[in-house]
Amino acid sequence: MERILVLLLVTLAVAYALPGPRGIFINLEEGELCLNSIQCKSKCCHRRSGLSLARCAPQASEDSECSAKTLYGVYYKCPCERGLTCKVNKTIVGSITNTNFGICQDVGGSNE
Repeated sequence: MERILVLLLVTLAVAYALPGPRGIFINLEEGELCLNSIQCKSKCCHRRSGLSLARCAPQASEDSECSAKTLYGVYYKCPCERGLTCKVNKTIVGSITNTNFGICQDVGGSNE
């Protein structure tokens, strides 16, 4: 685990040292392979299953399925767009397995 963390930190340091707005490891576009959401412009590194490769994907829109934000940085369902909240019943098992899914809602909007 420590080796992965060191590798990630070295990768991020190299990426920040690269010139230009888009590096090799950060500011990735949708569809590009990623290891963590911090690499993606959309802030969502998404995988379809535990065995699939993770790719940058758009954040979830209103009334779409979403994941609560996690420390893993890779999601089965993307977190909500800015201004929306993922309404989810969090469980300990769901937190460990990254399966706390909910629905994106605008909590600041009118409740009709």
